[in-house]
Amino acid sequence: MKKTVLIVFLLLFQFSFSKPITETQKLAATCKVWGFLKYYHPNVTDGSKNWDEQLFQILPKIEETKTDAEFSKVIEKWINSLGKVKAYEAEISNEEVDYFDKNLDLSWTQDTLLFSKSLCQKLKFIEQNRIQGKQYYVEKGIEFKNEVEYAEFKDKDKNFRLLLLFRFWNYVEYFFPYKYQMDQKWDLTLLEFLPRTINPISQDDYYLSLKEVSAKLNDTHALFGANKIFDFFGRHGISFDVKIIDDKAIVTGFKNESLSKINDIRIGDVITKIDGKAIGDLIKENIKYIEGSNYAAILNNEYPIFYGRTDTSKIEFVRNDKTAIKTIKRYLYKDLNINYENNSEKYKLLENNIGYVNMAVLTTEDVSAMMEKFKDCKSIIFDIRNYPQGTNFAIAEYLNPEPRDFVKSIDADLSYPGRYIWRKEETPCGKTNPDYYKGNVILLVNEKSISHAEFTAMTLKVAPKSIVIGSQTAGSDGANYRFEIIKGIWTSFTTYGVFYPDKKEVQRIGIVPDIEVKPTILGIQQGKDEVLERAVLFAKNGK
Repeated sequence: MKKTVLIVFLLLFQFSFSKPITETQKLAATCKVWGFLKYYHPNVTDGSKNWDEQLFQILPKIEETKTDAEFSKVIEKWINSLGKVKAYEAEISNEEVDYFDKNLDLSWTQDTLLFSKSLCQKLKFIEQNRIQGKQYYVEKGIEFKNEVEYAEFKDKDKNFRLLLLFRFWNYVEYFFPYKYQMDQKWDLTLLEFLPRTINPISQDDYYLSLKEVSAKLNDTHALFGANKIFDFFGRHGISFDVKIIDDKAIVTGFKNESLSKINDIRIGDVITKIDGKAIGDLIKENIKYIEGSNYAAILNNEYPIFYGRTDTSKIEFVRNDKTAIKTIKRYLYKDLNINYENNSEKYKLLENNIGYVNMAVLTTEDVSAMMEKFKDCKSIIFDIRNYPQGTNFAIAEYLNPEPRDFVKSIDADLSYPGRYIWRKEETPCGKTNPDYYKGNVILLVNEKSISHAEFTAMTLKVAPKSIVIGSQTAGSDGANYRFEIIKGIWTSFTTYGVFYPDKKEVQRIGIVPDIEVKPTILGIQQGKDEVLERAVLFAKNGK
């Protein structure tokens, strides 16, 4: 009798202090717990459970809960059903490991304002006695695997929408090395977008919310793709290239020159409005959908502005100081017939015996002949405003008197998801070479310098007489991993971190120019390459 009274008293005591909990709070916590168990619980990380089905089974029970106490009870019962977690003593290693912990934060598991004390203890115990073997859902080097595949993504099914968000949020939570550099805390992003996942205003709004989530990564490697997203922005694009300067779109080249001629589009045309909307206003409207590590990279990814659902668009433009309005054709991608073959000269001598190298087309096989040709040049200009062909290490052997460190990287620690490890050894660039090139090494960069281009700039930048000229790069270095989250919905983001040897960040900052030069509208109209001209001036005068 006394025991029964005590149990009743304890239950009354517990529920008298319980608090109401919102649907968003419940689902945010469920997302975190589901992902934590997926990568930490030994009886889940071994792949013995259908983890999607576990989520689908627990969601109705979560929905029925009204208070934090009821929620904790459901979660605890769920965890208990997964089987016992064995305590273990970690082996003491004599090996020194340099950990990177800026992304690791499991403090939410001890949130006593949301979780019961016993649930907090249970989650802590799982963290301390986490998986020691191979991860089932993720491979070293970061490749997500063994996910349940579905014939289609049922976007009208709330459970499927939640599964998509839960998968993606936890991929980023544990395996995005630059999570700590986001403008907005990743936890807040989950809370912000859950309501639009639970009760989307419309199908369009739902898919746009996915695009916004991706943009929150502040990573130029990030991208979110789905047919419904392409349908919303439209599949008809322009036949020419533009650069955004001062909230205007300047024509800089052609995707298809003949189609551009039909539309009477010329290099140097300044487009001020599209379908009656100013370029600056279009940027403001669409910026939340555009992935990019920094503003320069975002402006380079301006595709929502110039795409549409119709095959025509009305533009306002300025040519020869006169403003005009006309209708131009837009084209499906397949009809643009873009020729990506680059027939530009790989390297050439400029005036005053200055070497110029186009890194977009130079191959490793060309390096020896190129350096032989330029060995007596006072300066060599390496143009990295493009995507190089893996020539950085070969070139560096000619530019340095000895091997030099130029990078420091971090890799995900799969034994403690969210934590990273600094690589013990990095391949240096250069070699012992007393006959190395002793002239100026001038590197040209801009917002089109992304990933391997930035890595290349880092490699060549350690040469004794190097200088960087141009503007901020895309600020996204490291492996770009593209994958399908669920049928028909794909994404990408950076999966290992790249830093300078002193552990200073490259992500978001990019390669900082020693001399900043940005193209101007007038320069483009006059056919000038103002960045290259500044490099030639430096090559001549040394300043």
